[in-house]
Amino acid sequence: MMKIFREVSRLPEFEKDLKKLLKRFKTLEDDLKTFIKNQLNLYHKLGIDNKGVVQISDLQIENPKIYKGLKFACRSLKGKGVQSGIRVIYAYFEEEDKIELIEIYYKGDKESEDRNRILRHYKG
Repeated sequence: MMKIFREVSRLPEFEKDLKKLLKRFKTLEDDLKTFIKNQLNLYHKLGIDNKGVVQISDLQIENPKIYKGLKFACRSLKGKGVQSGIRVIYAYFEEEDKIELIEIYYKGDKESEDRNRILRHYKG
């Protein structure tokens, strides 16, 4: 398999989020791979903005840039396509060509990202 980014890592909290969601959405692990391969590759490598990824810009964090993945196709949510309501929050370290997955959640469970978690890991 072709490697798009030099490194893709996950915060421990991300792993916890994922484990919880996997109970409900069995295909999530595979869907995540697809999301990285398609959506993140389009946006960061090919410079194509299909509105699937937005930068969270009001965090006062210079580097890394923090993004929210909006278009996430989850096969467990039948008939929803990329409007599945699954959100992925991640940091992109451009210099190192590294993606760090911060949080994954279902919009039906919570309104938005855990800003405290983001600030805890990346502020200062």
